[in-house]
Amino acid sequence: MSKRKAYLALADGTVFPGCAHGKDGTTTGEVVFTTGMTGYQEVLTDPSFTGQLVTMTAPQIGNTGINAEDQESVDSRPQVAGFIMRDASPVVSNWRSQESLDEYLSRYGVVAISDVDTRRLTRYLRDKGSQNGAIGTEDPATLVDRAKAAPDMNGLDLVSLVTPKKAYEFKESLGEWASEMKDGHGSARRADYKVVAIDYGAKRNILRCLHDSGCQVTAVPANTSAQDILAMNPDGVFLSSGPGDPAALPYAVKTIQELLGKKPIFGICLGHQLLARALGGTTYTLKFGHRGLNQPVKDLISGKVEITLQNHGFVVDLDSLKGIAESTHVHLNDGSSEGLEAKAHKAFSVQYHPEAAAGPHDALYLFDRFRKLMDAR
Repeated sequence: MSKRKAYLALADGTVFPGCAHGKDGTTTGEVVFTTGMTGYQEVLTDPSFTGQLVTMTAPQIGNTGINAEDQESVDSRPQVAGFIMRDASPVVSNWRSQESLDEYLSRYGVVAISDVDTRRLTRYLRDKGSQNGAIGTEDPATLVDRAKAAPDMNGLDLVSLVTPKKAYEFKESLGEWASEMKDGHGSARRADYKVVAIDYGAKRNILRCLHDSGCQVTAVPANTSAQDILAMNPDGVFLSSGPGDPAALPYAVKTIQELLGKKPIFGICLGHQLLARALGGTTYTLKFGHRGLNQPVKDLISGKVEITLQNHGFVVDLDSLKGIAESTHVHLNDGSSEGLEAKAHKAFSVQYHPEAAAGPHDALYLFDRFRKLMDAR
């Protein structure tokens, strides 16, 4: 494994030394952290991490290698702007592995750094908040300047970088992993319903869950008009996850507004935020976001607590939706919005990721809730 000296420099001038991995070069982005002992490949390939330098809080990364089945981006490429680790394992030990993490990062041109004190970094981000940073082998002062010059996440439209160029049919099933699922997800159902998924940067497992819930899924680009979607005569519309600031996507909000009340709508993550804005609500930035596969959420309808996968730095302002939509889920750490329902419009959404990958399967029932909404329609 390489031991070239590298640095992570934050925009406020703080520098963390480490060793270079992956591609030679320099990269910038918002420095964030994600919790969880597993799932680094899913993190690397989640389009919601576009534009971000992702810190893994688990101390050892790379020990299970990389395989083609666990890619979460539809184009099967890594999406992060950069990757930050404590210990990059020199040994790959898993029967499913097809290549090492370092080979994978180099092949796709991802700039990464290891041997960073990720515990100190995570505590720093929790205290000071997420901020821009730069990773590279240049001198620290130059990297600090690059971090300061990087674009701010607020007001940034990153969806345009990850949304597909044209519509596509998605027919992939959960396959062998379905046997571990509950709530009717043991095998794919007959495709009784036609669903148009607006792809703002969707994860594959979201689309797999829709498919296995009995939906014929057609994914369309983020700038597809409501008229074009309605012309496809779907039974329901799905709003996917994705990166960046929802306030920077007025075209997406306009489309949702023109769909409200005409078709049942289900949104996840960015889709949740965009639905809220389409209903007249607002969003704001969290200090350091919710990222990881161990986030506690309370379902206000059933009273049950779910452990969830999350990946977001923006959140819905619940006060802005009073009298417009009902809050259905809240985050138990800070009370922030994790779900809403607009019954008059046959629309609901959650901030977290019920499809998991990686993560717990506590919330798979939401895909059945979407199906029932289409049943009633």
